[in-house]
Amino acid sequence: MKAMVYSKYGSPDVLQLKDVDKPVPADNEVLVKIYATSVTSGDWKLRKADPFIVRMINGLIRPKKTVLGNEFAGIVEVVGKEVTRFEVGDAVYGMKVFGAYAEYLTIWEEAAIALKPAGLSFKEAAVVPNGATTALYFLRKAKLDSGDKILINGASGSVGSYAVQLAKHFGAEVTGVCGSANLEMVASLGADKVIDYTKQDFTREDLIYDVIFDTVGKTSYGKCKKILSQKGRYITTVVNFALLLQSLRTSIAGRQKVKIGIAQDNYEDLVLIRNLIEQNELKPVIDRSYNLSEIPEAHRYVEKGHKKGNVVITVAEHEADHKTGPKEVAA
Repeated sequence: MKAMVYSKYGSPDVLQLKDVDKPVPADNEVLVKIYATSVTSGDWKLRKADPFIVRMINGLIRPKKTVLGNEFAGIVEVVGKEVTRFEVGDAVYGMKVFGAYAEYLTIWEEAAIALKPAGLSFKEAAVVPNGATTALYFLRKAKLDSGDKILINGASGSVGSYAVQLAKHFGAEVTGVCGSANLEMVASLGADKVIDYTKQDFTREDLIYDVIFDTVGKTSYGKCKKILSQKGRYITTVVNFALLLQSLRTSIAGRQKVKIGIAQDNYEDLVLIRNLIEQNELKPVIDRSYNLSEIPEAHRYVEKGHKKGNVVITVAEHEADHKTGPKEVAA
């Protein structure tokens, strides 16, 4: 099978399309024929080993796992003899830390894989799992309540675009922060107010928020604490030593809290997200589309940090990706 492989850390040029062995599922795994995947910020950071701690995860000198890609959508082609959750022919979507930049992958049936949302093409479904479940994880960590005022920094990105929609679903009053080109898009996702960060520094405003969710790591608790309510929560997807100390300190003393963490992938959250999509409460945003052979170029684009929503990769063509309407593929 074809797969985009990297044998050393570095620029997008280290990614090479090669023939590799097709994986064979274990008794408790399924083999998925992948129709679409994505390029996320996590992918290029693993490719580049940035930050350096990435090398602790995937090899100090060179990557141990050589096929990147963590989101996918496709069809189950083979099921192991112990599998009960899926059948051959099921349209599925999910995530696995490595392996989606390929024509096939194997995954444990109880891992982060679920039936694909009805009404979404494979390309649309492929860009949902990582961003949507990450946003859900952090909003839960913030203990977001109906009526809370939340500011989402990086509201036009993958995590941010889902966070805006999920926060509205939970009944919050949402302010989104993004660049000039994405103001209309963020507003269309349900944000009650949109701030253009190129023209306005939200940390210098007089408005007070119950939750500030920095999805891109471009601000800090120190800058935001004065615009947080007395019991406000500062949430960020970034994990570093300074934030770890602030999280520990605020967990012991003070009413404001700093919350960090690493989102966990699971089947239950994918089912919840699927239900929200099918109820028209959540929708993916796709910026650009590339083919499997064009993944290096997609990495270059995503690494610039200006994508709108998600970047999708077509691995194989499927008729459902050329249809419109709510009955494209039954999940």
